[in-house]
Amino acid sequence: MNKNAANAGSGATPAGRPARLSLADWMPKIVMAPTVIAAIVCIYGYMIWTAVLSFTNSRMLPTYKFVGFDQYERLFMNDRWMVALSNLGIFGGLFILICLFLGVMLAIFLDQKIRAEGAIRTIYLYPMAISFIVTGTAWKWLLNPTNGIEKMMIELGFEDFRFNWLSDPDMVVYCLVIAAVWQASGFVMALFLAGLRGVDSEMIKAAQLDGASTITTYRRIILPSLKPVFFSALVILSHIAIKSFDLVAALTNGGPGYSSDLPANFMYAHAFTRSQIGLGAASAMVMLGCVLAILIPYLYSELRGERHE
Repeated sequence: MNKNAANAGSGATPAGRPARLSLADWMPKIVMAPTVIAAIVCIYGYMIWTAVLSFTNSRMLPTYKFVGFDQYERLFMNDRWMVALSNLGIFGGLFILICLFLGVMLAIFLDQKIRAEGAIRTIYLYPMAISFIVTGTAWKWLLNPTNGIEKMMIELGFEDFRFNWLSDPDMVVYCLVIAAVWQASGFVMALFLAGLRGVDSEMIKAAQLDGASTITTYRRIILPSLKPVFFSALVILSHIAIKSFDLVAALTNGGPGYSSDLPANFMYAHAFTRSQIGLGAASAMVMLGCVLAILIPYLYSELRGERHE
């Protein structure tokens, strides 16, 4: 009798009877359920569907006549795809290296407690606030030989100045690098600046007391301690490079010819405008493999670091 009264007073259920969940207990699950279902269906479901289509002979509409790895063989025999992969290597490599270099240099510059730091930081970060479509359109005007930088330099008296990379098949990919670096380097600067502000000041003071110069302090102590920031920036920039589509569409539209194509543009062109869904799906899966090849080591290192903490 006393036990039952105590249980009733404390809100506990009698032994052997399962506890009933109230609406308040179910509410978080009810609120999250539509988002989780939508993510599973619209992200992972379509990824699986794309993988299935890459093994079929789908053209204008999806079909389910499986042809094994034929689409992947066709893909790597396609000259346009090989040009896109080559461009990705050039664009991705230069984009990542230059962004990391400029981001680190700008972060070190702002870390010197200069005047108007907030305004300068905002100026550096502003390009990241606009879309790649806007960036591509703006740089298309600037790099246009008839009304951009070349025309301005000629009007200033440099009659022999030429900057026609936008119409040169061998140089047009570097126009993509210029525009992408202009947009993303400020974001990398913000990542490294946050990392620099988190470095233990006692280590820096100890190095200064030992007579280390500012350059030595950054090179030997501060920058090595920012390895996680380097890794995070590398993953983010690699992801941006691999999935780049809108910058190419706005700046070069893949031209001249298809000399500035990237894999994302190849995938879109073949899947949605050339009625080759199977080939486009195969190219999409290769892109996904590239992303996973970068993302999985990053996640592994993060999880291993958490286990050792």
